[in-house]
Amino acid sequence: MRILFTKNFNKMMISKKLGSHFSYDFVEVIKIVPMQVEPFDLKNKSLIFTSVNAVKSFFENGFRPDENFTSRNFNKIYTVGITTKKELRKYGFGTFKVTRHAKELSEFIIENSSKENFLHFCGNLALDVLNKTLPLQNISYRKIPVYETVLLYPKVTGTYDAVCFFSPSGVRSFAKFNSLDNIKIYSIGETTEKEIKKFTKNPIITSKESTMEDLLRLIARTE
Repeated sequence: MRILFTKNFNKMMISKKLGSHFSYDFVEVIKIVPMQVEPFDLKNKSLIFTSVNAVKSFFENGFRPDENFTSRNFNKIYTVGITTKKELRKYGFGTFKVTRHAKELSEFIIENSSKENFLHFCGNLALDVLNKTLPLQNISYRKIPVYETVLLYPKVTGTYDAVCFFSPSGVRSFAKFNSLDNIKIYSIGETTEKEIKKFTKNPIITSKESTMEDLLRLIARTE
C-alpha cells in the first residue's frame, strides 16, 4: 500500500508503526509563517489554542500565562486536540480543558464557562466556529492571529493508494490541483473530515482521537 502524507513526518516513526509492507511519501501542502505580535498583559483572560503552531508562536512572541490559580490574573487554558495540549506541556503549562474539535469546545464554554473573557490565539485561516457561536451567547471572545498559513497548491505526479490529511487548509491546498476520487482517504479529525467532504463523496477514515498515533493505527488496520 502506497500512502501520501500531506505533511512531513519522521520516517522512522512511521515505519515503526506501519511496518515494511507500507511505502509512503510526503508532500508539504501548507507553509506556516510566524507573525510578530507585541506581547500584552493577559490579566485574567482565558486562553484558547486550537493548533500546535499557535502555541509555538504565542511563546516565541514572548507571551507568558499566569498559572497560579490563587492569582487575580490567573489564566485558564483551553485547547483543541491532544497534540496542542502536549505542545503546551513542553513550555511547562497545563490545560484546563481539552476537546476534540472547536465545536465541542464552543459547547463546553457555553455550558460551563460563559462568564469568562476569552482570547483565541490562532492562525489567519482558523475556522470561525468559535467566532460565530460564542459572541451570540454574549460571551467575550477575541481572535488573535499569531501565524499565517500559506497554501502551497502542489501538483502531485505519483500514483498512490491512499492520502492522509491533517488540516482543513491542507485539504483545500491539495484539492486545488489533485483529485480525491478513486483513492483511500484518511483524516486526522472531524474538522478536517468535514472539509474533505466538500471535494469528494469517497468514504473517509477518520481518527476519533485526532492524533497521529491513532491515525497510523487506523491505517495499519485498514490496509
